[in-house]
Parts: sequence; structure tokens; C-alpha cells
Amino acid sequence: MKIEQIYTGCLAQGAYYIESNGEAAVIDPLREVQPYIDRANQTGARIKYIFETHFHADFVSGHLDLAQKTGAAIIYGPTATPSFEALIAADEQTFPLGNVTITLLHTPGHTLESASFLLKDEKGQPVAIFTGDTLFIGDVGRPDLAQQAANMTKEELAGLLYDSLRNKIMPLPDEVVVYPAHGAGSACGKNMSKETSDTLGHQKATNYALRADMSREAFITEVTAGLMPPPAYFPLNAMLNKQGYESIDVVLQRGQQALSPAAFEVAANATGALILDTRDPAVFAKGFIPNAINIGIDGNFAPWVGALIPDIKQKLLLITEAGREEEVITRLARVGYDHTIGYLKGGFAAWEQAGLETDRITSITPEELAIRLKTDRQAALLDVRKISEYQSEHVINVMNTPLDYINFNMVQLDKNKTYYVHCAGGYRSMIFISVLRARGFDNLVDVQGGFKALKASGQFPITDYVCPNTLL
Repeated sequence: MKIEQIYTGCLAQGAYYIESNGEAAVIDPLREVQPYIDRANQTGARIKYIFETHFHADFVSGHLDLAQKTGAAIIYGPTATPSFEALIAADEQTFPLGNVTITLLHTPGHTLESASFLLKDEKGQPVAIFTGDTLFIGDVGRPDLAQQAANMTKEELAGLLYDSLRNKIMPLPDEVVVYPAHGAGSACGKNMSKETSDTLGHQKATNYALRADMSREAFITEVTAGLMPPPAYFPLNAMLNKQGYESIDVVLQRGQQALSPAAFEVAANATGALILDTRDPAVFAKGFIPNAINIGIDGNFAPWVGALIPDIKQKLLLITEAGREEEVITRLARVGYDHTIGYLKGGFAAWEQAGLETDRITSITPEELAIRLKTDRQAALLDVRKISEYQSEHVINVMNTPLDYINFNMVQLDKNKTYYVHCAGGYRSMIFISVLRARGFDNLVDVQGGFKALKASGQFPITDYVCPNTLL
């Protein structure tokens, strides 16, 4: 028997490949499915099952493409109503896989159809449980994402989650290994651990939501506390996972159209496409195409695309580092952004060489900022980190304008006033500035190194540290 966790850091997502005696199963696959097929081919195994723990909201699963290419059955838990052919399994239904078995446990609460999958070895002993978004390491799934679909309150869903954990998962042996769908960085839970697996026994001892003496009422109160609104793309991704989507092969073919600078400019003007520049923020600041938005590929790229581009059908034109075009298109497709229509051949350098208009963003050190603030009393310092980060620790008298809520925060800003913008390290501040610059704000200056650099400089008063109750 082989268990392989395939972890994708950008989405903080864990997919799983399980193989026994020539048969394989994949749990919660990503959009690009060839890696799973390659794994099976290496040992001559046949992918027999595709287990989906629920209709994911934070990414588009690869279940449809994988089923089409392998003939594997797609399996959901009770109450799931997909628009495509799938096996809707009963609670505790068991599926043979080579010499082992996988049993579906219906564990509603995060969503109504949520299921966990219990793996038993050749002797019928429980070995591992794949919990999806029901149980994380150090946390449990948030119960507020499926309220509309379930026609229930988050408190009612939290009550179901309590029952699922107490009745289906916690009675299992302590040595069972917990494999969740997400780790730290995902918006599907409040405060997940950086660890991506653990024994159930250790989770019973350390996970706040699994306390042995925890009442149902206390669980509901604690699990629903501190929840922030989910990213706007979550319901759109859940819909795609439930109703279906284009093959990733079609998406890649459409997106990998190399355009000359002249053709790129024509396409941008003719189609209304958003110009998405995925280069490093510091590189972007030194020169970019006017009105381009910077979301760097080497950060939490896909979640920020989903949070900030409201229409998943928005046409996109890309500027990337050389050779990373397919990677960018794939990572966009992971969160349902399938309408890339081309990329700039030769990158930004080709645009410059063509003599076309460019723009740049001023970026200064904390030391330079301290000098400027002494002479410009009207200027303001903006902290675009999340509310929980700001509440934990911030520069005194700074204005908190979280990137997550940029459309709301924009109305509070004065286009005639200078703003110095920082996040934690520089990634989000450049996104913030590029978005507002495309909307006519020409007076935003980036602070290099973000809050970490401001604090390290010793030139700015900082509030006392307070441990946040949520990382959302």
C-alpha cells in the first residue's frame, strides 16, 4: 500500500494518491491531472476511484478531466447533487482498492455533502482518514461557506460539524493518521497549523475544537467566532465543481497564444482584457505597462487572483517571466480563471524595445519614509495587511486598509493626498498600489520590506504584540 500527499503551497491544498496491488485512488485532485496519471503509469496501476470530499470553494478540482482520461468513478458523499455522472455513496459504504478498503464517512458541517474517507489496511485495521475540510491540523472547517446552499445558519452547520467530529472521527483509534485537504494559509479554516498531517490522538490532545469536555454550545461559539467574509470567488468555484467546466487542455491551448507587443496592445484595446503582470513586485515597480495589475506568481498567486478579480470569466492578457507562461495559465485555471487569451511574447522587455508607453511605481526604504513623513505632515501611512495582522501588531497611527477589501477601502482615499503603503513584506502592497494606480491614484508610494522592515528600522512606534484569535 502506498499513500502519497501531493501538497500545493500556493493553495495550501493537499491531494492524495493511494495505491494497492495495481489499483489507485485519488482524493481531491487539482485541475491539472497528468501528474496523477503519470504516477499510476510508473507502476502500471489503474486509477479506479476519484474521491471528492465535498464541492470545493477555494479551487477547481480535476475530477472531470481525470475521470474522462482514466474511466475512474467520481464518488461523493450523501446529499451531493452534481450535474454530471457520479456515484453518490451511502454513509459507511466501502470501496475495495487492491488489498485495502476505503470507507466513506458522511461528515456534514463544513458543507452538507462533506465526507471523510477512512483507509483500512489488508487486515481491516484503520490506518488513515482523509478529512477534506471537516478536520484540519489544529482546526476544523469553517461552517459559514455553505449557508445559502444548505439553507441553514452557520450555527446550525457548526452543530452538524460537532456531531460529525464526535460521532464519526473522534471514536477512531488514536494512531490513525489525519490527512486534511488544507494547511496554514487557506481561507477554509481560521487558524490552521503549518503541519499537513498528524495522528488523531495528538489532535485530540491539542486541537481546540476536539476538547473532550467541549459542549456542543461551546463548540458552536468558538468555531463561529472571528470569521471574516470568505473570498468572493468561493461560490463561483463551488458552482464549477458542481456543474462542470472546460477541459484544462482547452484552457491551456487558448491561453498560450504568443502575442507581439503590437498584437498585445490591439488585443487589450479590442477585448477589454485585464492585463495581469505576474513578475516579482520589485521588478514590476521599475517598469510596467500602464493599467497592468501586479500579482506575483511567486506568492499566494491564485487566492489573490480569486479575491481581487470578481468575474471568473474576465478575459486576461499575461506578462510573465520567460518560460513560465504555462505555469501561470495553469495556476489561474486552478481557481476557475479559464479565459486567458494570450501572453506578451518576449515579456516586458519586448514592450520597452517597441517604444510603447510604460509606467513605474516609487518604492522607498523605511529610513527614507521617516524623513519624508517629517516634512510632509499631510501624508499618511497605509497598512494593507489583514485586520487580524493589524490588530496583532502595527505602526501607531497607521490607517488599516486591507487588500482583501480594496473596493470598499478605495472610497476612503483622497487622490490628491500622498499615501505610503506597506503590507508584511512587500507582496500585497504592490498589488494594492497597482490596482489603485489603474483606477487613477497616482500618489501611492511602496514601502520596501513592509512591516518587518519598518519594525526592524526602529524609527516607528509599534503597538504591543497581541496574539490574534484568527488568521483570517
